[in-house]
Amino acid sequence: MRRFGYELVFKPVVRMKNNAVKGNIDAELVLQAMIDYENYTKAVIVTGDGDFYCLVKHLNEQGKLLKLIIPNRHKYSTLLNQAVVSIHDIIFLNQSRHLLEYKKNTPDENIESVKSGGL
Repeated sequence: MRRFGYELVFKPVVRMKNNAVKGNIDAELVLQAMIDYENYTKAVIVTGDGDFYCLVKHLNEQGKLLKLIIPNRHKYSTLLNQAVVSIHDIIFLNQSRHLLEYKKNTPDENIESVKSGGL
């Protein structure tokens, strides 16, 4: 994704007693999106969590939302449907697998494929 100009931010996680991994980034994502608000023209938000309803709604109302990517169409907060103007603003990742899955091409062919028909 960096090759396409995206900045990736990784946050620390905590390992719980049951060995589960917990990362609490909800508030941090909303805060960072607003801190950087003037530094980007459009945002792509990846979530199915209704806690991000207010961020998605605000970005959409301000014309700053490019796409909302929801990992699983069958398991997400329907509040997010109310935060966007059109279903065309949402990409369901599990229904876009054909755009993202590895194909036996050269790496450059895969990149061109994503550029021409991708997200």
